[in-house]
Amino acid sequence: MYAINHRVGIKTSSEKVYEALTTDDGLTRWWTNDISGAGNIGSIIQFRFNGGGPDFAVTELIPDKTVRWKHTGSAPEAWIGTEILFQLQVDDNQTFVRFTHSNWKEESDFMAHCSTKWAVFLISLKDALETNQGKPFPNDIQIDHS
Repeated sequence: MYAINHRVGIKTSSEKVYEALTTDDGLTRWWTNDISGAGNIGSIIQFRFNGGGPDFAVTELIPDKTVRWKHTGSAPEAWIGTEILFQLQVDDNQTFVRFTHSNWKEESDFMAHCSTKWAVFLISLKDALETNQGKPFPNDIQIDHS
């Protein structure tokens, strides 16, 4: 199995990062502007990009420390069976977000694309929390011309 990993430091509290990862309002500030269903363990979050997109079940929540989701939908096909983990660690005046998108069946151009897009969205999370200027879809940074 393969995984995407990123780490970003955000100059804010772990409580504010946790809120941005666990509420519809928080998630719409940095990933996509069409989100519903964020909540407790067992909730299904629907992330939509022009009408379609992935669904994730919330499988683990440790306040201000850990957020874990498991892909539950059928799209995108390469994400079936994958998990997303956000681990938060406070160090001095920032919160480090360790991001992992794991259980990929194979390395591919799509996985490379997703790795770059995850980096884009993690910077959007940083910007949303530090400057209130996140760039969620459809206003995110484009990485190709297709």
